[in-house]
Amino acid sequence: MARSSSISFIKMNSSNEDPLHHFNQMVKFLYPNFSATYFHFVDSDGVFLSSSAFSVAFHNPDGQDSPHYIVVLHALSGATVWTANAASPVPPSATLSLTASGLALSLANGSLAWSTPGLSAPVFALHLLPSGELRLLDDANASLWSSFNHPTDTLLPNQLLPVSSSLTSAVSGNDPSPGDYRLLVTPGDAVLQWNPTSRLYWSLSSDARSAKDSNLQVGYFSVNATGLYLLASDRETAVFRMIFPPSASSFSDEFYMAKLDPSGRFRIISSPLNESLSAAIFNTDFVAPMNDCDLPNICGPLGLCAPGTNSSTCSCPASFGALPSGGCSPVDGSVTANSSCPGEGVAGSTARFMILGNQIGYYGTKFSAPNTFGTNISTCQDLCSANCSCLGFFYRASSKSCYFLEYRIGSLISVGTVNGGATAVGYVKTLSQASPPSGSSSSVRFFIVLLPSTATTLLVISIAIICFERWRRNKRGSNDVTRSKSVSSGLKWPTPAELSEDEEVEKEEEIAIPGLPTRYTYDELEDATNNFQTPIGSGGFGCVYKGQLLDKSLVAVKRINAASTQQGRREFCTEIAVIGNIHHVNLVRLRGFCAQGRKRLLVYEYMNRSSLDRVLFSRNPDLVVLEWKQRLDVAVGAARGLAYLHSGCEHRIIHCDVKPENILLHDNNQVKIADFGLAKLMSPEQSGLFTTMRGTRGYLAPEWLTNAAISDKTDVYSFGMVLLEIVRGRKNRAEESGKELTDSPSPYFPMLALEMHERGTYEELADPRLEGKVNWAELERVVKVALCCLHEEPTVRTRVPRSKPAARGIGDELHECWVVGVAAAALLHIVAGGIGAEIAQA
Repeated sequence: MARSSSISFIKMNSSNEDPLHHFNQMVKFLYPNFSATYFHFVDSDGVFLSSSAFSVAFHNPDGQDSPHYIVVLHALSGATVWTANAASPVPPSATLSLTASGLALSLANGSLAWSTPGLSAPVFALHLLPSGELRLLDDANASLWSSFNHPTDTLLPNQLLPVSSSLTSAVSGNDPSPGDYRLLVTPGDAVLQWNPTSRLYWSLSSDARSAKDSNLQVGYFSVNATGLYLLASDRETAVFRMIFPPSASSFSDEFYMAKLDPSGRFRIISSPLNESLSAAIFNTDFVAPMNDCDLPNICGPLGLCAPGTNSSTCSCPASFGALPSGGCSPVDGSVTANSSCPGEGVAGSTARFMILGNQIGYYGTKFSAPNTFGTNISTCQDLCSANCSCLGFFYRASSKSCYFLEYRIGSLISVGTVNGGATAVGYVKTLSQASPPSGSSSSVRFFIVLLPSTATTLLVISIAIICFERWRRNKRGSNDVTRSKSVSSGLKWPTPAELSEDEEVEKEEEIAIPGLPTRYTYDELEDATNNFQTPIGSGGFGCVYKGQLLDKSLVAVKRINAASTQQGRREFCTEIAVIGNIHHVNLVRLRGFCAQGRKRLLVYEYMNRSSLDRVLFSRNPDLVVLEWKQRLDVAVGAARGLAYLHSGCEHRIIHCDVKPENILLHDNNQVKIADFGLAKLMSPEQSGLFTTMRGTRGYLAPEWLTNAAISDKTDVYSFGMVLLEIVRGRKNRAEESGKELTDSPSPYFPMLALEMHERGTYEELADPRLEGKVNWAELERVVKVALCCLHEEPTVRTRVPRSKPAARGIGDELHECWVVGVAAAALLHIVAGGIGAEIAQA
């Protein structure tokens, strides 16, 4: 296969090659022996293959840890246009492998989650075309497999959908699993169907906007900027066509695609190809069906849809009431039948039919033939009663025809009258409880006599349980000064204050915030930490204790100070939901929280190597000194974590307290930032305390002292201070590290670093404990980055100062990635092997 010099590609023939080195290049080809997980490409949002307009990525639609999918994305808009494993989501640890046999996605235990089918020849390459098509190629450049031949819910402009093929809707925007609707291409039409009955609710041939051009059989369905077409087998002759009106957009170049959305609507949507826009905006150029009430389940089962000028409304037919889950059910206590035979699973139930009312229609009668002709309503009822799958029927008197509602009932339509005559009348099969046996009256009288005594007994038992529970809590907390009470005084009723706190707890349990992590009670965390016996750290927000949950996993439990908890419970839970849903390999994961009364606790994953300050600043001769490579890894990991907080996650977060105490270490050189987002938990009245928190004064940017606006450049300044401490192995301010072994006061290290930079003698800045085992080019680069970060003016923290011109090499181009100012960019640049290039504005 010939390879053009203009095409970048990854060829991984050795397991020693790290895919991370290539994550940001425009990679159009992958070759066999490629194997990777999401974690290899976490810094590129999972992207591992790119073309001019599309990319292939490990994708997580809802931002949680799992599930993940292999998808093709439109690069500018971020729209998912194809999903490989839509029905088989995988965790981020799943491995994608490309071998000579094809493409496969497997779980950690080796089981197969998804793969391409058997191929006619060995695979030579995986190619992402500019059209968004993903192909497996043989050594003659012929296609062995194509994603276009296995569409999901989207059709692209250059993609043909053959006859007998279909698009299938997703369950929801966050769940690409196959949903209830499909667009099917038949030899004579293109139709929309609702599963499981495959009942039609729209067809292209019956749409008033379409035109028929030929009597040939349909071979393909296609869309482009001008309209949608049913083509003959020659791929040129139009059988049916639907031309769109001219676009009102001011952009001449737009991206088009067709999508079957989770509600069952088939849309042609477009978006301007304009990189200057802050977010992709899709315009709907075509939608089918046009009327919302023609959708099978727009108002839920038995919900009544009324068309309106701008939008439809949902209600319930007479004698029916709305269900909390959507749809309607009989108000007389009976239940609608399911697809099993009447009476199954409902003891003593009998089937009957409830009329739906006049001027009510059903989508299924538009495109389907009646089940019977020439019958009356009684015959329809008998036939439906004998059919386990029949859930109701519509009877049209004018033709004496009966239309069964089978397997599943959708929404109803308010239709009025048609041509002055009455529409079909609907009936739904319901199950009602049989009358109680004749001897039940004596049982009722017995129950009435027994009720008072039973209620009294239950009341006494309830009081006893409450008192015992209060005594048990007091006994368990007797060793805690803040909760100690004398048990010798015996059981007692709770005080009004205690009752008030319990009421607060009950109210908290009613708070429902989407995306909240696991919620623990105070007692659970007290047990997990053995009554908070093992402190492992402290900071401005509170103390941290080591704990162990019931699943034996170790956690770090932070008990937040009262000064930082002056906001309402709902606001607190909302912020926790934001923090809990931010996941990155270089950010400490929030596993859960407690918001009970005035108690606020956060549960984090446990990092067994403690914080950077303990490892970096300790002069204990028994501890191993951090090597230069390890220090560089720490700096890069911290930079990546901050970069994600600033511009990689949905909710932009400024850390406001970047320091070594908040950079945690774990086995296998894992580096994670802690306490991100906690500044958002403080009330405005408490924000002034932030500048006086312990361990923060040496990292404060000048903005804090001048009341200037706080931005991500504030974190960049603090990050620069941390970089210098990583280089020197000591606090920048000597007075802040009283345990250091110094014979005389050390100068302020940032000033010394600036002086050495001007002289070009960076070697004198390295930690003496490294004994010269330093990559001097990397050290020079890190110092320059740190000095850049420490500029007094925030907007100038974007350029690295130069002491002398540097030779440029093949690795000198700055990788395209979102970074913390230029700090992360330069450090990532070092890791990638480019040394000495001038870093332009990020």
